[in-house]
Amino acid sequence: MSLVKVPLTGLRADHFRHPLDLEATANLKQLPGLDVVIRNLLGPLAEQFFYLENIASSVLVGEQQLPQLHQLLLEACKLLDLEPPQLYVRQHPVPNAYTFAMRGKQPFIVVHTSLIDLLTPEEIQAVIAHELGHLKCDHGVYLTLANILVLAAGQLPFGEVLAQSLQAQLMEWVRCAEFSCDRAALLASQNPRVVSSLLMKLAGGSPTLASQLNLDAFLAQARAYDEISKDQIGEILKQAMTAQLTHPVPVLRAREIDRWASSQSYQALLQKRPIEYNGKVDAKGGWRNW
Repeated sequence: MSLVKVPLTGLRADHFRHPLDLEATANLKQLPGLDVVIRNLLGPLAEQFFYLENIASSVLVGEQQLPQLHQLLLEACKLLDLEPPQLYVRQHPVPNAYTFAMRGKQPFIVVHTSLIDLLTPEEIQAVIAHELGHLKCDHGVYLTLANILVLAAGQLPFGEVLAQSLQAQLMEWVRCAEFSCDRAALLASQNPRVVSSLLMKLAGGSPTLASQLNLDAFLAQARAYDEISKDQIGEILKQAMTAQLTHPVPVLRAREIDRWASSQSYQALLQKRPIEYNGKVDAKGGWRNW
């Protein structure tokens, strides 16, 4: 990494959490007993299930195994001020990455080989930082349930029941949480064009096309997407199209990152000025989420 980056010592999730994430999390917390059920009932089984699946079918990254990826992980963790989780690389044709974490347990990140093939090292680190954002924001409880629904609904006996009863509200939360994690990716890359380029490649990239893509044209495309929602019909259509998605559409994510990169809150974090949250200034240093 040639760019000299600012380690964000003392960074807290509240410094960068997206307002939609806050709102959606508050809505989920209103469901009585859901947190307890996931932690005490689903969590232990799901944790063992996913851990066994990954350690059996993926490669654990470390100093002696894919050391360049390991270094990207360590640097991202230093920048975001949290302890390194395990990182696995998994052979898979669909470009994707995901995180599993229950509070007090060993978290891990999985990145698919097809995603690595598609991206530059800077963009790969942004992906890792995005997944670290889930840990920083303590998304683990509801992310566990989302992983069960998305990755194992057909393999676990209670998966289909959960999918029917919780999928709509949970998927809304996941999409909102992704905005916070995109901000974590920006805080680690400290270059909004890296994050936007990553999102562009997820939308329409391939190893052969990646070098030909035009980021400025993609950002203009994101602005055109905004224009459609200026009337009620356009807004209804957009909501219907995204209701079952696990992530916001890439152009919307790129637009959000472009906006936040120009905000005072982002600039203040990089300039290491005291950050106010709820009218109070947070002290710096030594803070960890898990």
